Amino acid sequence: MQQPLAYRMRPTKIEEIVGQKDLVAPGKIINRMVTAKLLSSMILYGPPGTGKTSIASAIAGSSKYAFRILNAATDTKKDLQIVAEEAKLSGTVVLMLDEIHRLDKAKQDFLLPLLESGQIILIGATTENPYINISPAIRSRTQIFQVHPLESHDIETAVMRALQDKEKGLGQEPIQLDQAALNFLTHSTNGDLRSALNALELAAKSTPKTNTGKIHLQLADIEACLQKKALTQDKNGDAHYNVLSALQKSIRGSDVNAALHYAARLLESGDINSLTRRLLVIAYEDIGLANPAAAARTVSAVTTCDRIGLPEARIPIADTIIELCLSPKSNSGIQAIQAATERIKHGDYGEIPAHLRDTHFQGAKQLGHVGYQYPHDFPNDWVAQQYLPDRIKNDQYYKPKQNGKFEQALALQYQKLRAAQRKE
Repeated sequence: MQQPLAYRMRPTKIEEIVGQKDLVAPGKIINRMVTAKLLSSMILYGPPGTGKTSIASAIAGSSKYAFRILNAATDTKKDLQIVAEEAKLSGTVVLMLDEIHRLDKAKQDFLLPLLESGQIILIGATTENPYINISPAIRSRTQIFQVHPLESHDIETAVMRALQDKEKGLGQEPIQLDQAALNFLTHSTNGDLRSALNALELAAKSTPKTNTGKIHLQLADIEACLQKKALTQDKNGDAHYNVLSALQKSIRGSDVNAALHYAARLLESGDINSLTRRLLVIAYEDIGLANPAAAARTVSAVTTCDRIGLPEARIPIADTIIELCLSPKSNSGIQAIQAATERIKHGDYGEIPAHLRDTHFQGAKQLGHVGYQYPHDFPNDWVAQQYLPDRIKNDQYYKPKQNGKFEQALALQYQKLRAAQRKE
């Protein structure tokens, strides 16, 4: 069985890697390791098809070490033992361990001493944030490097290399790739080189030759053969949270078009639940008291989405996003609770005033739980009395903003109450 083009075109030395210049260009960290022959174990994390396995392959090829690939989820401890035996014989093996975030404790315990001794140079690959999903024991013995989606010019470099390579690529066939097809191929895969190369190969293998014996690949051929890209915001990947973060920051920044763009990414992946949950958070965190009605309408829109489902759910979602973007905004609520929480964390906030303590038991008076004034017994249902503990009685957590009529009214009432309290 012939291996896919993307597999065949994996680099065998550091100079052949496309993209990730911040890691592999001359003078950068991985290039320095290879040049100095001082390899250390590492974890590469980033979206699929961005070169994690290619970097591992190039490191092994440049260092002349044996190179093995295993999967932490599907390969067994016995498979690791085979690699370890090979390392004893050859001195060092570069082990590419895919899905390293799924490494169980038994395999981890087996690997740790081999990493310590340097018999195995571990290059872990993951699409998930290693600071969250990989055990501290592994993290402490590795360096963590993030890889990024490739730029279109990087993908073009790899595509042209594959077209010209007669040994591993498609160079044995007279392939003519139209510029429009090349542009589509390099821009439509979200930086995923694997998808681009495999689509190119499918197009080359399935397009009939012309009368002149050439394989003429046009835009329509590439469009037909480019498999739909698995969106990078899959629910278990780090990129999923990046899209949600970008959505919230776009709404917070009042950029309607950017917010709709990131929402569309989530909708296209079918992940309506994460989107609606985040909209509820945004409504209260970022719009908040500047426009409470918008928060209420967001709740109503989310309920509607649950009832009607996709694709119609896009409509209330779009309406909600537009309103939240263009609404006045206030984060005074979250700032207030954060300030109060910080005071609690620092401690030394004193005892609850005696007159506020529970009196619904015999002996409350003997304990001094007296003196509470019931506000509803006074004009305007308010009476000046102390509610905070003595040590922090002057603390002020809520700092009203003036970005909406509702909070402006709250601010005015707040200042009146504080002024009246100080007069007593």
